[in-house]
Amino acid sequence: MDVTTLAVALISVGGTLGGTLGGAVLSQRASRAQAAEQNQRADLERAELRADQALQAKRDLYALLNTTARAYRIAARDAVRAAERGESSEPAVLDAAKDAWADQYAQAQMALPKDVLEVASALNRGLGVGYSVVKQLPHSPDPNAAYARARTWFSGSMSDGVYLLRVALRHDLGVEVDANFGQARTQMLATLDSSRKHLERLLAAEREALEVD
Repeated sequence: MDVTTLAVALISVGGTLGGTLGGAVLSQRASRAQAAEQNQRADLERAELRADQALQAKRDLYALLNTTARAYRIAARDAVRAAERGESSEPAVLDAAKDAWADQYAQAQMALPKDVLEVASALNRGLGVGYSVVKQLPHSPDPNAAYARARTWFSGSMSDGVYLLRVALRHDLGVEVDANFGQARTQMLATLDSSRKHLERLLAAEREALEVD
């Protein structure tokens, strides 16, 4: 074999090897890029799944909070109506509604944003005073005034409070959007707080009068 033939053979072999090695390198790079893309897609899917699960958990919590608040108000209102008609009511119904609300409210305190928590807390205080209204009815020196006071509280302030909570929860979830809600929320909270304090004073004065007698 002459020098020229040998050179051509070496070049041919080198080209084949180089092409093979080059192809292998390119193939490895493509595989790594594909694997990286698959990992990124998997990470994105997991992140989306976690976000969906968190949103669903939030919706479930909010739905239960709204449901138990409404049930508590209705149970108290029904107890007042039954007492006014002279019918016996089952205290366990109202107490169960009270406990269910307390449980959901305790959980919500760990998850609610500040502005929604303010609404839930105001409603919690109002419902607590309402419970005292119901329990104090049998001992009131002026039953007619006491029943009227109770009806007004549960059909007025507490109805508004439950409504405000529902709207606040829907706003936080993005289901309902109203640019003026912040101002309306502040006004309704102030009204609810003022009404609650007035009712607390009336109940306290009534208890003091009963103690004196």
